[in-house]
This record gives sequence, C-alpha cells and structure tokens, in this order.
Amino acid sequence: MKIAGLKTFVVANPPPSFGGRYFLFLKLVTDNGIEGVGEVYADTFGPRAMEHLIKDMFERHVLGMDPFRIEALWRKAYGTGYTLRPDVTLMGVLSGIEMALWDIVGKAVDKPVYELLGGKVHERLRSYTYIYPGAGEDESIYHNAELSATRAAQYVRQGFTAVKFDPAAPYSVFDPRQPSLESIALCERFVKLIREAVGTKADLLFGTHGQFTASGAIRLAKRLEPYDPLWFEEPTPPEMPEEMALVARATSIPIATGERLTTKYEFARVLELRAASILQMALGRVGGILEAKKIAGMAETHYAQIAPHLYCGPIEGAANIQLAACIPNFLILESIQTWGGFHAEILKKPIRWEEGYVIPPTEPGLGVELNEEVALAHPYEGNRLHLEMTERPIL
Repeated sequence: MKIAGLKTFVVANPPPSFGGRYFLFLKLVTDNGIEGVGEVYADTFGPRAMEHLIKDMFERHVLGMDPFRIEALWRKAYGTGYTLRPDVTLMGVLSGIEMALWDIVGKAVDKPVYELLGGKVHERLRSYTYIYPGAGEDESIYHNAELSATRAAQYVRQGFTAVKFDPAAPYSVFDPRQPSLESIALCERFVKLIREAVGTKADLLFGTHGQFTASGAIRLAKRLEPYDPLWFEEPTPPEMPEEMALVARATSIPIATGERLTTKYEFARVLELRAASILQMALGRVGGILEAKKIAGMAETHYAQIAPHLYCGPIEGAANIQLAACIPNFLILESIQTWGGFHAEILKKPIRWEEGYVIPPTEPGLGVELNEEVALAHPYEGNRLHLEMTERPIL
C-alpha cells in the first residue's frame, strides 16, 4: 500500500464562525483506495500559500510512501532543508499530513487510532467550551461580565463542568505589556460573577493570549486567586517560558500553555522550567498525533496534565479525541460548544457529545469522515489569516 494522491480544501466557516474564519483540510488517498483526512492549523501564511506548502511536502516526502512509516516521515520533514528545529509552519503542514496517515493506518487495520497508541484509557472525555454568544447575542458578550455569567450558567445546565473566557483582550504584536487597572477590574468582575453563577458545578478557565509581562500577569493573578480558577492560560508570550515560570511560581492558579508551541522540544523547555502544569497542544500544529503522544509521556513524568486545544475545525478535534482517549494524564478537552452547527455539518457523522462529555468513536482511524460536498460548497475566497492579532501597541 502506497500513498498515491492528495486533495486540499480551504473551507469557509460561516457565521457565527466559532473556531476560526476558515478550516484547512487535506485528504490523502492510497493506491488501493483508502482515504485519510487531516487538518492543518497554521496562522503564519494565507490559506492559498498553505495549500502550496502542503503540496510541496506531499510531493517531496509523501507521494509513494508506505503510510505506516510515520516516524521516518516525521524525521525527514523535520530535518530536510538543514533545519532540525521547531518551525511552526512546517509542523502545521506535517501535522495535517500525519493525521491523515494515522486515519489511513487505522482504516487499514480496522482500529481506532487510540487502539494503536496503547489502547483506550478513558471511556468518555470531560469537555469544556468557550463562552460564545447565544441566539440573539452579539460579540459584546466577550466583554460583558453579566451576560457571560448568564451564558456560563446555561452551559452548566447543558452538562458542561468547565467554561473558558478571555476578558483581557485585545492582544497585540507589540505585547507583552502591563494590564491596565480597568482591564484588571473587568477580569476580576468576570471571574467573580461567573463563579457566583456556576458555584462549584463548573471550573473557571481563565484565558489570555500572552498579553502580559510576567510582573503584569502576577498582578492580575493575585486578583483572580480568591475565585479559584482551574487555570490561567498563556499569561506571557510563548517564546520565553523562563518568564512564564516566574508567573507559575508566584500564583496558586495552575498555568496552562501550548496552543502556539510545536514539537516535543518546545514543550520540554516548558516542563523543565516548571512554566506550566497543564499542556494545551493543538494537534494541527504540534507535529501530529504521535508527537503529541510523546509530549504527553514527557508530561506524565512531571505530573503535568494534558488539555488539547481547539480553535479549528472538527478534524483536528477528532485527532484531539484520539489522543485524549489513550493517555493517562488527560485533564479536559476543548469543544466548540456541543459540536453542533457547521462542525457537525462538515462531517458525515457528527462528533458524539453527551452531558458534558465527548464519547470516543469506535470507527477505525480518526472516526470521522469529511463531507466533501459541504466542503466544496463553502470555499473560502479571502486571503486573511486564520487568526490575526492587533497590529498596534495597546497603551
């Protein structure tokens, strides 16, 4: 069995566009007709450029390969071009291809991917959602503590036992910075009102996007500590985990990070520095499923837990589920609400969510199938990045 073909899909995510403005899917096809799907999560170049990069890696390394030789492919892609160092764009492309290879391998042996990586540990996976606007609401909810608290209570009634929110936005290419007193007060009001709304029925996941200096993050954390959040996410930028470690040592709130990190090497620095105890790798960026499994194993030796990140489409979400199902140090899984809406429409069979938990699929491979008719009916015509930061200083 050899890899014989490639398709790519840049799919517009229609309003409300939870999970990003578009999804970048790919499909690999073997010479005996087995198909595997993957998803690339890379924000550094526009989607058309990413399609060319996927094609380049496919033609250079993947065309004609045995799909079972995933480890060898990883090393070739990682090192070719005299690199041998973490590269977020390269790893995004490799992640999507690697996912698709695992999908093919699972289908070839008629097993879910988690069965090939040690077997199922968890029968169901605790999940959380970001606090998104509901019907009739607009994006003002992201900055309105009262509305967010009401929405959080609605999620808890649905079955969620954790909710995430980020009232400290915006984030800028000129960060890190000190938080303003106004921003600190708003953040404290968010956690206070949401804690009052959900009581002890749900954990509070306080999100930031590397906006702050270590000293600024510590100032903010001290105001949040009385409300006992489960985590403080990416309090400082990802490039200097030494600074994040200062925050971790100064607060009782667990630090979570990893959305923007790639490969075992970057996560090793986080673990060695004790910069975070909750790792949030995004499987469409980190280097793929096997690389994430290795990172989870490293984390296990440091008593760190895994909470796969998702600001993407349901193919990356399906890969997250395969990883989470087979690791002992799994903590919680990010969901886009209950996996309904376009995240369900783009799949032939939606991801199964029940009363706050995702149920790992029993189908072979990733356990999901891309609905190509829907994908082709929603082409993304623009050239913006999947996620963009403010390009001016926040004073």
